[in-house]
Formats: sequence, C-alpha cells, structure tokens
Amino acid sequence: MILPPRLLLVGLGNSPLPATRHSVGHLIIDSLANRLGIPLSYEASVQGHHGQGQVSHPTMPYEVTLYKSKSLMNVSGPSVQKILRKTSHTPQSLVIIHDSLSHKLEVVSWRLGGSANGHNGVKSIISALGTPDFHRLRMGIGKNEGVNAAEYVLQKLSNHERTFWAPYGQGLDTVLKNIERIALG
Repeated sequence: MILPPRLLLVGLGNSPLPATRHSVGHLIIDSLANRLGIPLSYEASVQGHHGQGQVSHPTMPYEVTLYKSKSLMNVSGPSVQKILRKTSHTPQSLVIIHDSLSHKLEVVSWRLGGSANGHNGVKSIISALGTPDFHRLRMGIGKNEGVNAAEYVLQKLSNHERTFWAPYGQGLDTVLKNIERIALG
C-alpha cells in the first residue's frame, strides 16, 4: 500500500501582532484551515495551534498538518521542532510559510534549503533543527523605501492584501498550487 505524501505547513508570525505583514504566515494558515475544513486547536505541549487533514487531489490525495506557533517569530525554532517530533514529520516534509521583504508584493516564491536570507524566524528554525533542508514559501510583502523595514513589517495588512490571502483569495490559490507541487513532487 502506498502512503499518501505528508506535509507539515508552518506559518510564521507574531500572535500579539495579528494581521500585520510580519504575521502573514499565520494569516495563511488560518485561511488554509478555513478553505480545507481543518479545525485548529491549541496544544500547550507544542506551544501553538495545529490541525490535520487530507487534501483531495485527482492524482493522489495528500495529508497536511497546519501549525502556527504562539512563540514570537524570531524564537519559533524550538516550537517548530516540537510539532515536527509530535507529528513524526521529517525536515524534508516541512514547509515554512513566511513574509519576505525581498519579494514584490503578493508574489509567492518556493525554495528548498539554503540560507535564512536574514529572516530571523527562519534562522531560529535552522538552528533548532540543525539543518536548512526544508521547504520555504516566501510571501512577498514588498518594501517601502521611505519607511524603516522594522516599522513596515509591523504595519497592518491593507484590505486588498487581506483579501488576497483570504480563504478564497488569489494568493491562497497560488499557495495551494505550490503546496501541491511540493507534496506530489
């Protein structure tokens, strides 16, 4: 019997700062949960909210675990390591969803492995796992040259951005296409 592919999808963000550009990973996990009908519940042992479900696909269904940590993004590595262990996933089945100042607004970019590119949340995960060999879906949040980067990422998402990443938004369609590509190889 062939087992369906399994992915652990982790959205990075800061719980105290919802709906900001820096927390777009959390927003996307919430949108995926809504669209896929996967309820999220809090579990103290993994320091975050998670849920599991199966995604129908004509070629082969695949399983996903959705997770968003209650830890601040820049120290999220240990909580990601805990959910990875709890769900028996490997780093190669891990997909980190995070904001990227290096990408144009609303661009989704997939990457396997490599450096953290200055993203402190990704640095924390690499440090906790001892490997950079996991998938990243980088959500382009653009850049405003007239605003300090730290201030910019903490600004609230615009109505347009929230709609774009919403459960039936165009951005979430693109995220799902990338997840499917990773799951089905």
